[in-house]
Amino acid sequence: MIENTIKEICLSAKEAAKALALASSEIKNEVLLKAADNLIADTDKILKANAEDIKNLSPEKAHAFKDRLLLNEERIKAMAEGVRKVASLPDPVGRVLASWRVPSGLEISRVTIPLGVLCVIFEARPNVCADAAALCFKAGSSVILRGGGDSFNSCLAIYDCFKKALEECSLPQGCINLVPSKDHEAVDILLKQEDYIDVLIPRGGKKLIEKISQSRIPSFKHLNGICHTYIHKDADMEMACKVLVNAKLRRTSICGATETVLLDKELGEAKIKQVLGALIERGCEVRADEYIRSFMPDLPAAKEEDWGTEYLDAIISAKTVSCVKEAVEHIGKYGSNHTESIITQDAQAAEEFLNGVNSAVVMHNTSTQFCDGGEFGMGAEIGIATGKLHARGPVGLEQLVTFKYKVEGHGETRK
Repeated sequence: MIENTIKEICLSAKEAAKALALASSEIKNEVLLKAADNLIADTDKILKANAEDIKNLSPEKAHAFKDRLLLNEERIKAMAEGVRKVASLPDPVGRVLASWRVPSGLEISRVTIPLGVLCVIFEARPNVCADAAALCFKAGSSVILRGGGDSFNSCLAIYDCFKKALEECSLPQGCINLVPSKDHEAVDILLKQEDYIDVLIPRGGKKLIEKISQSRIPSFKHLNGICHTYIHKDADMEMACKVLVNAKLRRTSICGATETVLLDKELGEAKIKQVLGALIERGCEVRADEYIRSFMPDLPAAKEEDWGTEYLDAIISAKTVSCVKEAVEHIGKYGSNHTESIITQDAQAAEEFLNGVNSAVVMHNTSTQFCDGGEFGMGAEIGIATGKLHARGPVGLEQLVTFKYKVEGHGETRK
């Protein structure tokens, strides 16, 4: 029965968290390096499991999900390198964030500690299994992984690499756990385990986030990626075309892909045609507002729902705005607080945009697809937190710890 299985996993994770919180950096790094070696050694096994997942993918999901789900030798190698990178990073546990002495004579320090038991619930992308396992483990927290049904076999094969590494280093199996079920009921049961799970980390679409929000367990929310690139009137057009093509089409299935391009009306018809033409000639469908369609009538009309749609495909909505303020207002209304970029040579306009947009990541003259823990130098990430408490943007090691105060006294008593 799945409920009993999950209860056993939660108990195991809770017990393992006690041992893991005291584990040395050396033993944690040894486990991760062995896991990385196992990923390379088990490449054929992982690819076979992934092929089974691809085969089982339903036709209605295949177009949008296949790229997210697909593994190859290059991606497995990158996965292993990500785990090695996490091992090479400084241990986030036990760092003294600040220390001071107060008039009473007490010496106070703020020191990082593990969060405890983390539960990462994700959809489709099997590489999240490795990233989450590595990051949570290095941060001193045990982790319960629940991947989507579409990536079930791939995740089992990846998880086995970490399981073997724990065995080889004589650490409790409960340090890294995988829910062995595709059953949707498993998520409902996990959401009720507030006595065991300290933090939920969802990585998926709007429906998953809404479901997670019903739990009493605190969470780092990773909402869908409705990202924007704003081409300002003072943009370098060669740069604008190059960056926008990358932001939309490098990988359309990732959450950092641009879904809406905002175009300054003062660019004029010729430059707007140049920007959108760069996308169209590479096979991207452009859904445009009425102003753009007045001189590009063959483009399909953008509907109201397009401004809030995460396509995860070679489709983009295009809207004209009159100024930076209007661009910021559009993003505030339709965005998901993920990642937004402005392309401009005007430093004042860039500063107005970067200060005005309230998303987790704001960029100037670069692709939104750079919103990634690896690209930010974090080694890997569990996801992009779009909430405002504790963690925002890529969630890496530093975001996976909390702190406590240590107070040293010399017999002082309070008056």
